[in-house]
Amino acid sequence: KGTKFVLYTGRGPSGPVHIGHLVPWMFTLHLQQKFKTRLYFQITDDEKYLVNDERDLGETSKWSYENALDLIALGFKPEDTFIIYNTKDIDLLYDISLKVAKRITYSTARSSFGFQDSTNIGWVYWPALQAAPCFIHKKLTGENVPALIPAAIDQDPYWRVTRDVAQKLGYCKPAQIHCRFLPGLGTNGKMSASMPETSIFTIDQPDDVKKKIWGAFTGGKPTAAEQRKTGANPAICSIFQYYHYLFEEDLSKLKEREHKCITGEMLCGECKKDIAEKLNKFLEAHRERREKAKDTIEQYHIKR
Repeated sequence: KGTKFVLYTGRGPSGPVHIGHLVPWMFTLHLQQKFKTRLYFQITDDEKYLVNDERDLGETSKWSYENALDLIALGFKPEDTFIIYNTKDIDLLYDISLKVAKRITYSTARSSFGFQDSTNIGWVYWPALQAAPCFIHKKLTGENVPALIPAAIDQDPYWRVTRDVAQKLGYCKPAQIHCRFLPGLGTNGKMSASMPETSIFTIDQPDDVKKKIWGAFTGGKPTAAEQRKTGANPAICSIFQYYHYLFEEDLSKLKEREHKCITGEMLCGECKKDIAEKLNKFLEAHRERREKAKDTIEQYHIKR
């Protein structure tokens, strides 16, 4: 319809970035280029400090920097991409978060986020800080436009609470567009940094990538003979998901590969070898851009 909007997403800097983190960022980049709009990217170093007793602010600060490099390496441009580091940029967020916090009751927060009596009060307040970038564009430019948030569905409660208070504060309601999780290389569940053996990180070296891919769970059969006879199941195959999400944009070719898998014409080893090569080629180029990003990272910080 031509309605103007800005984009908002982010990252909790708890460790290195994996491919599962990159997929929604790549989608965000597509939206930014398609609609020629701004992106506000929040790095929630405060949250990761508050929710993990073993983490200190120095560690989250380190990962904030490292994770920002991965974002920039995807091709975001500094003129329309603004990275917000919560602990550094609290002066930009605090007044907005206060207005949000004042209008959310503890009862609502507890039922939305599952807070317990043992939850520290920093974590209880934190959702108000995550809401703030939804409205920061108006503060910076005077322009009141909605924020579109590409993110996984686990972030949905934050935006439902934020939408409840937005118009009371004079802002447009934000909206989320849900991104699917990229599965891990194990038997089930999303790719997670807490299970490094089933995750592909941007800093993984080629031999590590090959090892993880060859050890991945597939929909194949115990033997090659059995698979050629009865076929495999791509619907449960972690390797097939890489074609679906990243490496095959031609749906007819994707369908052809799926058919060969189901009929036993193609074995899992062929796909594993191909995906390992494609991933290492992708990651090599990404690491080169990531290294160059060190020279420009300061250009993405919001200028006061």
